[in-house]
Amino acid sequence: MSDERFLCICADDFGLSEGIDAAALELAELGKISAIGCMVRRKFWHAGSPDLRQLDAEHVDIGLHLDLDFPSAPGGRDGSLVSLIAMAYLGLLQGNRLRDEIRFQLNSFEDRMGRAPAFVDGHRHVHQLPGVRDLLIAELMGRYRAAPPWLRNTAPAEPRWLPRGKTDAKARVIHALGGGALQRLAEQHGVPMSRCLLGVYPFPATEGDYRHAFAQWLRQCRSGDVLMCHPSLGDAPHGLQGQSTPHDESRRREYATLRALDLDALHATTGIVVAPLSRVFGDPAARSRMPVDLTDSLRGAPEELRW
Repeated sequence: MSDERFLCICADDFGLSEGIDAAALELAELGKISAIGCMVRRKFWHAGSPDLRQLDAEHVDIGLHLDLDFPSAPGGRDGSLVSLIAMAYLGLLQGNRLRDEIRFQLNSFEDRMGRAPAFVDGHRHVHQLPGVRDLLIAELMGRYRAAPPWLRNTAPAEPRWLPRGKTDAKARVIHALGGGALQRLAEQHGVPMSRCLLGVYPFPATEGDYRHAFAQWLRQCRSGDVLMCHPSLGDAPHGLQGQSTPHDESRRREYATLRALDLDALHATTGIVVAPLSRVFGDPAARSRMPVDLTDSLRGAPEELRW
C-alpha cells in the first residue's frame, strides 16, 4: 500500500508493577504495541526483564524509560516532578550525580537485556529538561556513537482533528518544557528522533473517552510518530498483587482499548502499520514516508474504526 503510515505504539512504565509488565508483554506478543519503555529503578524490572528478552527485536523496540521520579533521584529532593523541573530551570541540578544516574540506568538496562536500548525517553518526559538532555545525549554519543538509540520527540501533532482543549493544552505544555531544545540538540549530534507525540490526555477518562481520543490520534498520525500508552492488567481477575500504581483504572481502560484493536482493519481502512521506529529508521522506503515538515497536512481516516 503506497499510503502506508508507520506508527510506533509504545507502552511506558515496564517494571513499575506486575500488572503493567504483564499487559505490555501480552500486547507486544499480539502485535498491538511496537515498543516498551523500561524503568530499571523499579521493583519489578529484574523479574520482568527475562520475558522482555524473549520478544522479537524485529517487531518490538525495547528502550530505557529514564526515571528521575523517586526520592533519592538527583534533583528530586521529595521525589516530585515539580521539584525536578524547578531545579532544572534554575540550573541547580547536580551534574555529577545526574550523569552517574544516567549511566547507572543504561548499565542496568544493558546488564539485563544484553544489548543497548533501542530508544531512550523519559518518565514524565524528564529526558528533555535542561541539564538532563545535555548529559543524556553526551552519554549516548559516548556509548553508541555509531548507532545511537532514537529519542522520543514530545512535539504535539497538529490539532486539526481535535478541538483545542485540555488534551491539546497538556500536550503543548509538555513540549514547552524542553522539547524544542532537545530536538535541536539531537539534530546537532545526529541522534534520530521520533516525529510527534500522541497519547496525551487528561486523567481520568472513561473507556469511551479514551477510545474516542485513540481514534483521533490515529487520524492525526503520520509515519514516525509515537503514540504513548500506559496499559495494565490491574488486579482482579488476573490474580495479580495490588501495587497501588498511579491511575490504575485509566491504565486498565487503555489495556482494554489496545487489546481490542483490530490491526488488519486498521491497516485496511487507514494504511497504519504498527511498527518499531528502529525498523522505520533502518528502512529507506519507510523512512522516506516520514514528513520533514511537522506542519504538513494530516491524512484522514474513516469516522468509524473497528475495535
